Amino acid sequence: MSGSEPSIDTSAAPITTCDVAVVGYGPTGMMLAALLGRQGHHVVVLERYDGLYNLPRAACFDDEIMRTFQKLGLVEAVMPGTVVQTDYEWVNGAGEMLLEVSYDSLAPGGWAALYMMYQPHLETVLDGFCRSLPTVEVRQGVVVDGLNMSDDRVELTAVGPGDVRSGVHARFVIGADGGAGFVRPALGVELVDYAFQENWLVCDFHKRRHLPAVPSFRQVCDPAQPIAIVRIGPEHHRFSFMLDPDEAPGRATDPERVWERVAGYLSREDAELIRVANYVFRSRIAERWRSGPVMLAGDAAHEMPPFLAQGMCSGIRDSHNLAWKLDLVLTGRADAAVLDTYQVEREPHVRFITEKAIELGRVQTLRDPAAAHERDRRLIAQRRAEQTPAKIVFPGLGAGLVASAAPHAGERFVQGVVARRGGEPQRFDDLLGSGPVIVARHREMLGALSAAQVEFWQTLGGRVAVVGEPEQATKADRAAENGDPVTAGADPRTGDHLLRQVIELVDVEQVYSEWFGARDVEAVVVRPDWYVYGATAEVAGLPALLTELASALRSPARSAAPA
Repeated sequence: MSGSEPSIDTSAAPITTCDVAVVGYGPTGMMLAALLGRQGHHVVVLERYDGLYNLPRAACFDDEIMRTFQKLGLVEAVMPGTVVQTDYEWVNGAGEMLLEVSYDSLAPGGWAALYMMYQPHLETVLDGFCRSLPTVEVRQGVVVDGLNMSDDRVELTAVGPGDVRSGVHARFVIGADGGAGFVRPALGVELVDYAFQENWLVCDFHKRRHLPAVPSFRQVCDPAQPIAIVRIGPEHHRFSFMLDPDEAPGRATDPERVWERVAGYLSREDAELIRVANYVFRSRIAERWRSGPVMLAGDAAHEMPPFLAQGMCSGIRDSHNLAWKLDLVLTGRADAAVLDTYQVEREPHVRFITEKAIELGRVQTLRDPAAAHERDRRLIAQRRAEQTPAKIVFPGLGAGLVASAAPHAGERFVQGVVARRGGEPQRFDDLLGSGPVIVARHREMLGALSAAQVEFWQTLGGRVAVVGEPEQATKADRAAENGDPVTAGADPRTGDHLLRQVIELVDVEQVYSEWFGARDVEAVVVRPDWYVYGATAEVAGLPALLTELASALRSPARSAAPA
């Protein structure tokens, strides 16, 4: 729909005006509302269901997502619904081990690489946080049925409980309402389909007791019956069975038939069956994720097979990418054109995961016995030769809001344990906050920054940290205690104005020393979502990076970048 069309008639309906309207209240919508709400933006969430879905769908998340919960201060609340997972195994129909994948207990994001989780617990935590924010309004049992864009707003109409109609006028609208939601079709956005879909039976159980013999994360690559077995949090387990094309859904979902399928692993004395769903996963991506002030996120923008368990993670990454950019636009610190980088950055990442999941899924679920036998022979031979399967590394940002020629732009930045002088060790983000940050190995790297550039960095909510090895910090501490001056460098306008803002940190576990040393750089500009805007080995490099960033956030009509 375009701004040239007449506005929707909401004369008889109450109208709410807000900064951002979010359609859909699954993890993607919840995270977006939480991130924007904590920044003080007025967010209205419209959700068709009367309450939380309250059944598990996703099974796990990674260190990047846990770091996002850390940003919200929710790690302690989320943890009871999670279990750290350290391995993943494939076996064949005879129970022979085909391959094992290990996961790091400490990943680059500062948390474990993989957490198995019970989704209703996570959603309860996020819902409670959203409702605690005075600027977030959650409306459930509300079906959006109209969308129109005018010059300065998006108009939504909806019908709620008792057939009461209402309207929401927002500067921006995010469609996070799933693959079958309203927003994408309302925009006329088509889907690119990979034509890879399969019919599965998903069976979730609440365990009555500890079951150490049940695999925690296993793919049974049996051509007669492919099975995925996944621990979903501390007290629940999931068994998923690939269905034959001619198997009737009613027969497959019958509880008696479910118990027959899991008899080799569980009994009624072991667990309670809490959910059975006939689920057809799809692999498709929307052609366009932004139409002016309306954007798509999560399953509304992309649906992927479950074989990498990254569906929910991808939606939360969408929300994080959008949230900090929307914050800059809503506060006048960036032009709306910066939102064009959303799909540019996120779609390649989503395509990589989708295509890799399709590749793995086709290998895992071979139904032809001869092809499955050849797969087993090859993987067992590799295992006997001690050929460890290569770990899947997700791509960084190849384009978008990253420096054009700076080294390591688009990489995801690490989080290590650091400490202030005389302070207790903490994770980096807990000390530096949630905004952008300049991290340098030495104060001298800050020397060429002008007062105007420092002021620009401040307007972004940027912080500055020097992270040194313990002996370096000791020298700096002695200088400070003795009152020795430390100059900022070439530009006298900078001086103490910048130095007062620098946070001196000790690199407790050498995470930053290793990161900088491996890349031969001395300073880095990091975005609020922990992707590297750019890095440099030269003192003159930081001013150049900030100048380019300022230009990227502003249209030519606005003021010139600071120099």
